[in-house]
Amino acid sequence: MIQKLLIIGLMLCVTAANIYAENQKNQQFEGFNLQGYDGEGEKAWNVNGDTADIVGNKVTITNVDADTYGKQKMNLKAGTGEIDQVSGNMHLEDDVVITGEEGAKLITDTLDWHKNEELVTTKDDVVIRDEKKGLTITGTGMDAQLGLSTVQVNEAVTAMIEMEADQEQKEMEAEKEKKAEPDIVTITCDGPMVVDRGKSKATFNVNVVAIQKDQTLKSDKMEIYFNQKEGVMKALIATGHVVVVRGENETYAEKMVYDKETEKMTLSGRPKLILVTGGDNAITTP
Repeated sequence: MIQKLLIIGLMLCVTAANIYAENQKNQQFEGFNLQGYDGEGEKAWNVNGDTADIVGNKVTITNVDADTYGKQKMNLKAGTGEIDQVSGNMHLEDDVVITGEEGAKLITDTLDWHKNEELVTTKDDVVIRDEKKGLTITGTGMDAQLGLSTVQVNEAVTAMIEMEADQEQKEMEAEKEKKAEPDIVTITCDGPMVVDRGKSKATFNVNVVAIQKDQTLKSDKMEIYFNQKEGVMKALIATGHVVVVRGENETYAEKMVYDKETEKMTLSGRPKLILVTGGDNAITTP
């Protein structure tokens, strides 16, 4: 009898311990905050949320508001997020918005933050806006460094770039006492497209098409360089099967370099110009 009572008592203790452990694993908090530090003890990131459910090593947060510090600074917001307390990685969903230190924004549906690689990725559609450079980019799939210093959009890329109005337009608008509206260049490519803010450079790859007013430029690859201080385009380099179409006139080359300041276009690699003079007649210059 005593032995049976001891066994029952032991079973009750084990059951109570299991219930206590399970309660410890499954907890819910309001006003959640989690912080991370680098190897030197400096704050590396900070995550806030309205509520947090903790199940094992997983923390599910609502209304996520996170900041990263150090060299790569940015803010992340999302409707919900899940943090792995072991790896420190975070998965975000619902109205995800990243804002870089200099104001560039990225909007998507879902996002994965890989802490150790200092990388954020998504397979969903993305919208990137950089008002300083007058740049808006859309596409599918993205890999970016924290702070959006380098961003790669993987597929189906469309970019709209504001360029300063030409001198003639500026003079016309000045007479009307109006501010000259910037020209808009629309560029599409199959991808990937890479923006490197440190080099003030955007690179478009595969089936690149750029349209500005009545002029169309096609190439295999296109590099656009920005003035880092003003954030406006200063040069464009197109390479591989370059075609420039202006009205009915066409120009072919292997490379084209355009200097925005001088508005000079330089063609190389057996350039060919086709001028349409009217009707079916054309003048071809090799």
